[in-house]
Amino acid sequence: MLNRRLFLASAARGAASASLFGNELSAGRVPLASESFAQPVYNVKDYGATGSKQDDARPALQQAIDTCGKSGGGTVYVPPGEYTSGQIHLRSGVRLYLEAGATLFASLDGHQYDPPPKSALLIGEALHDIALEGRGTIDGQASYEWRLNNFTDFNIRSNQLLMEATGEPLLRPFPTGFGKETVYPRLVLLLRCQDVRIAGLKFLRSRSWTINPYACKRLVIDGVYVFSSAKEGVWADGIDPDGCQDVHIANSTIETGDDSIVFWSANIWGPALPTENVTVTNCRLSSASSALKFCDGNSNAVRRVTIDNVVITNSNRGLAFMVFDGGVVEDVLISNLSIQTRRFDWFWWGDGEPIHFNIKRRSEIDGVKRDHEPPAGRIRNVSISNVIAHGAGTSGINGHPDSWLENIHLDNVRLFVSHDPAGPYENTRTAIALRQARKFSMRDVQIHWDEPYSTMWRCGLTAEDVEDLRLDNVDAEAAPGSTAAVIELTNANGATLESLRAETIHLAGKATRGVRLLQTDSTISADSDVSQDAIIRK
Repeated sequence: MLNRRLFLASAARGAASASLFGNELSAGRVPLASESFAQPVYNVKDYGATGSKQDDARPALQQAIDTCGKSGGGTVYVPPGEYTSGQIHLRSGVRLYLEAGATLFASLDGHQYDPPPKSALLIGEALHDIALEGRGTIDGQASYEWRLNNFTDFNIRSNQLLMEATGEPLLRPFPTGFGKETVYPRLVLLLRCQDVRIAGLKFLRSRSWTINPYACKRLVIDGVYVFSSAKEGVWADGIDPDGCQDVHIANSTIETGDDSIVFWSANIWGPALPTENVTVTNCRLSSASSALKFCDGNSNAVRRVTIDNVVITNSNRGLAFMVFDGGVVEDVLISNLSIQTRRFDWFWWGDGEPIHFNIKRRSEIDGVKRDHEPPAGRIRNVSISNVIAHGAGTSGINGHPDSWLENIHLDNVRLFVSHDPAGPYENTRTAIALRQARKFSMRDVQIHWDEPYSTMWRCGLTAEDVEDLRLDNVDAEAAPGSTAAVIELTNANGATLESLRAETIHLAGKATRGVRLLQTDSTISADSDVSQDAIIRK
């Protein structure tokens, strides 16, 4: 990320030269050769912007951007002040720079935006070489009102039933004017753009997704801060790349109500394209839903993703892998994570779980039959390593009867499960629940139960309908107060348990066979339908 630059703009209207030095030199950074030349700078105050929030800054901003773009590119400079604007159309070759102390407010007047779905404060379509940079702030001015819930979200139907059982009123927030207002703009919407840089800015209180690129190539997001209310900020995601290639998100803090970072491959803006070649590094994330999500809205593919050095705090879900629309998630490497999760209010997706895998067909979620619905999608070739996770919910790792998880590996993971007395409900039975998986492995994994305890806890690990399972150096504690086995395997066809530290293991299901115990002294029990030669001790 470039440090703050000082711009010396002339008072004359139009282009002016600017020196590209400042803090970079004092910090010892040598400018690139391409930066050593003065570039045109267009100060929005030269085009009529006042810097007063009550004034409409849109005409001045748009004129400065248009002039810059038509002149071959340069920097549009927004000096300290408060600017309120409706929809602004970006241009190729334009770098929009908000100085420290400059705040760009999104107008609350829906007539100031393009019609939905292309409503956004900043929009770019089929552009190249664009940048949004600086030390300023972009504020969506979102607000919310609490009402009784009047619709069913089938994705959180189980949460809703648990809350109904408490007898408490099902209150939830809605964006102000919901039901009458039709325009809820994103802060940044980029469609089919190339060579994009977003750096240094603060993005606050978006009324919809904050940054949403579709079919973009070579996108860098570096050193940004994204915020929406963790209590109320429904539908205010952080960063949602959809069908993008070569995406790099780094050095950023994202605290949102809805999902922090979400990888899509959907047909919202055009054909469903793969999101691929993605890196996420050195970030802190917090979400009342999922901190890092491979989205359920995946009709094509999300693949070749690496995530490293990420801290997840105060989130409902840590890592979420979800495929509901027939797509594939594959070739994902995740390492060096600290995760802390808890349960949030009932209307948020999630259950306080650090890790979540789920493959469904969309009709299995909402019961609606669809013509030409694709078969169940796939999740395969995922490695998660070097993780310390504290959570309240079960880490559910679920495939599908028609599409099992394949080649999923957990390595050097420390999982601590505790009860949250302040949570809206409690339904945790198991620390890790695995189902419908092939070639799944856990190596150097520890499962601990932390105070305060719950009387509902039962097992450390359950695995049902699995093939070629490997548990190597897994240390699982018995759930406090539980008489159930620490590990339960049901219909496990081929399992290697080596150097296990679990007091008891229980086997069930007539498909269980070929369970090899190596250097494992656990007490083994089995249901009557398990063959006597299913267990092989060495």
